Amino acid sequence: MTSSAALMAAAEGGAIGDGRTGANLALAVGVLGLVIGWLALARAGRRISTGNARTGGVAAIAVGTVGTGLAVLHLATSSGGPGTGNGLVGAIVAVPLGLGAVLLGRRALTRCRQADRMTV
Repeated sequence: MTSSAALMAAAEGGAIGDGRTGANLALAVGVLGLVIGWLALARAGRRISTGNARTGGVAAIAVGTVGTGLAVLHLATSSGGPGTGNGLVGAIVAVPLGLGAVLLGRRALTRCRQADRMTV
């Protein structure tokens, strides 16, 4: 295959199709939410600076909810099945990532409240 044919295949969506963009975005948002959730949970374990952990917990819940919503939206609007190149498998993986971010954020908020009760 010549270089012009390769460029033409990539332009037509042969390399990464438009259907995968939504799934990749949902995956990235889900992973970002997990990272924020883990950092907030690590901060919540400390007795100092619970405000940062509280903000991180709320941010993880918000980002996780957005990631899950994007994944579900992509699942609802995608046509075809797994392996067709429309990003269906990526969207399926993004749903638990977003839910995991929500759960980590919730756990960080719970630890912040427990730390506040212990200091009072």
